[in-house]
Amino acid sequence: MGKFILLLNLSLLIACTTQEKIVVPIDIVDGRPDQVSVDIATIPDAVPQYEPWSKSVNPKKYMVLGKEYQVLSTNKGYMKQGIASWYGTKFHQRKTATGEDYDMFAMTAAHKTLPIPSYVRVTNLDNQQTVIVRVNDRGPFHEHRIIDLSYAAAVKLGLEKAGTGFVEVVAVQAGEVSGTVPSAQAKHVYLQIGAFSEQKNALNLQHRFAELRLTTSRIVSAQTRERSVYKVQVGPVASVIEADEIIEKIKNLGIYKSHFISD
Repeated sequence: MGKFILLLNLSLLIACTTQEKIVVPIDIVDGRPDQVSVDIATIPDAVPQYEPWSKSVNPKKYMVLGKEYQVLSTNKGYMKQGIASWYGTKFHQRKTATGEDYDMFAMTAAHKTLPIPSYVRVTNLDNQQTVIVRVNDRGPFHEHRIIDLSYAAAVKLGLEKAGTGFVEVVAVQAGEVSGTVPSAQAKHVYLQIGAFSEQKNALNLQHRFAELRLTTSRIVSAQTRERSVYKVQVGPVASVIEADEIIEKIKNLGIYKSHFISD
């Protein structure tokens, strides 16, 4: 979460389908610790292992800030690219969704829809640094973020100073080989805002986007067994700030769903 400030006038109650309620802390100004007494570089990654998923921790759906989230029935095959944030001092030693205390120096994370606990490999798309974390909490409840990392995980990925960054999140199962060799090159990040079976529709969206005067775009074609698909992708996106602006501005085009890709 970094220096992200969450201002709420009242405590919010998250009502799950199990009728359980979780209290969300109010008036939170999050940040990094004043002093770090451990060598974060030596903190080992989480080790994927089998852990049962309880219904009390993983309801089929739950509500936060008026938005409904559906918990995935499995984490197998999960892979998504997007924006990561991190959370630190103000949540340190508070209860997570699993009932455990949050430790900002542990390799953990929060996710809105993955069953918990789950293990994921998180790769910083800018520097290709990689960590494995254990998802044991819900969040981040920000429209444009896909995962909230512990402070330690953010430091190891090189995200703690900026507060946010582009990442790839991939679920890892118990027994899978976790080691990866970081690439020497950063990846270009794009925001895909549409996919069409007819090229003229992709060209029309590209033209409408150009009228917003935000950044460049491209059309990437792909061939499936049945048809061709024309994807409208915006970018390369230079920063999270730019990505947030684009996501908000394309709502003027009636686009409320988009996703990140990289190459």
